[in-house]
Amino acid sequence: MKLLKRREPYLREVLQFAVWCRALTLLLQALFNLLIPDHAADAFSPPRLSEPSFCDWLLEWLLGGLSHWDAEHFLFVAEHGYVYEHNFAFFPVYPLSIRVVAEVSLWPLQGLLCLRSRLLLSAVLLNTLFSVLAAVVLYELGCVVLQCRRTAFLSAILFCLTPANVFMTAAYSESMFALLAFSAMWQLEKGRSWTSGLLFSFAAGVRSNGVINAGFLLYTQSRRLALQLQAGAGSVMKQAWVWRQLLGLAASVVLTCAGLFLPPALFQLYAYLRFCDPDVSPEHAVPQPLLQLAVDKGYRLASMTGVKPAWCSHRVPMIYSYIQDVYWNVGFLQYFQLKQIPNFLLAAPITVLSAWAACVYLTANLQDCLTLGLVRRRNKSGEGEGSAKPGVGFCSSGVFVYVVHVTALLVFGLLCMHVQVLTRLLGSSSPVLYWFSAHLLQDSDALLWREGDPTQTAASLSEQPPVGSALLGLFGTGVSENPLPRLLLNYRRNTALTKWVLGYFLSFWLLGLILHCNFLPWT
Repeated sequence: MKLLKRREPYLREVLQFAVWCRALTLLLQALFNLLIPDHAADAFSPPRLSEPSFCDWLLEWLLGGLSHWDAEHFLFVAEHGYVYEHNFAFFPVYPLSIRVVAEVSLWPLQGLLCLRSRLLLSAVLLNTLFSVLAAVVLYELGCVVLQCRRTAFLSAILFCLTPANVFMTAAYSESMFALLAFSAMWQLEKGRSWTSGLLFSFAAGVRSNGVINAGFLLYTQSRRLALQLQAGAGSVMKQAWVWRQLLGLAASVVLTCAGLFLPPALFQLYAYLRFCDPDVSPEHAVPQPLLQLAVDKGYRLASMTGVKPAWCSHRVPMIYSYIQDVYWNVGFLQYFQLKQIPNFLLAAPITVLSAWAACVYLTANLQDCLTLGLVRRRNKSGEGEGSAKPGVGFCSSGVFVYVVHVTALLVFGLLCMHVQVLTRLLGSSSPVLYWFSAHLLQDSDALLWREGDPTQTAASLSEQPPVGSALLGLFGTGVSENPLPRLLLNYRRNTALTKWVLGYFLSFWLLGLILHCNFLPWT
């Protein structure tokens, strides 16, 4: 810890602040769940198969607000498996993980808590750990990509107050996905392609939008080859060498796509065998209360009726797209209805912020964007990119692929998804939301950094005295590099832009806890 404190004071500060935010989130959700009665929502609510004990009741009172909406689906899959057709909208890596922790790490509690309670506790513990680690990894990723430790630090601090806060703690897969995706991006930036590909593959087994991360691997490999070809353009390049490089790139593309698409493909194959293959029988008998729920709600059971669902006859039998369309009305432009205006307004802040980030980056790096960053830049002396000092901050060249990624997710989410989901989709998938917000705060408010240069290097940073506790800094005591306490304590003196950014993060952070934890509509 002393070594960490001396070499990475920002990292220690991020870790402390992330832990503090997770603890406050758990406390507030329990308080709101106690004070505000649950809304009678028409949501998935399977029957409990065992009589709850006092400890089960106590855990539900403390953490029950984190088991609502889609969390109930994840907990159900973890407990009973994929019983109903619509369960296949939820990918298996996350529910499998919480089941393993509940059965192994929390096994000593089985005399006090039923399986469902242990699953909820497992989900909360894992998500708390995942979200804290994701903040740390985001800081490390920002240091490499932005080449600016203070911007990376502020970005990680903002991630701790993400507008998708409640989903980072509840029994949702967002925290696991964020940790895997950010870790894979970090490993890729460090040149560890195979490790990155493995992490991206796991992420694709957590959430469906994980497959789009193949673009990072493909772009990095393509850019590396393009720069190598340009570097040797002035010399005599052997044709055989060029062909070897192109064939190597093609093989890498095939392996990359195969690795990332393998988890979703295996999951779809499993669903096909369960519903479309008459020779496959159910894995286990379905308890009578769950059978009755299927009758009451019209849920389709796997391999029970002998009648194949319609998606089995499709040219490409994809259960995921079928479920999204039939059960949740998800499809191209299907959400563009007058009654959905409130949901579009709910998604407006994240939409504006993401689109704004793309426009700012495009304006600052028009040439790089037009050439897709595949052309070596020249400095004034006519030398290559390697001789020029790389840019720092949000508008640096390394951010290009991340801006393309967030733009693709934004466009797809607006046109083909429930738009209110954009907040947690982008908040758990892209670092651009936090990098750009930090960029705006640093540009608009001089109160952020009272001393030093925002582009401070690691060498000069290590000479500073160790920072203090984030919790002490929040109450105005101790020495802390965390700028948020100063901004909040001097809120009236902040610029309008700073007030908007902080207001968005804090209001969604708090409103998500109040509404989601009481079965009220949220993102």
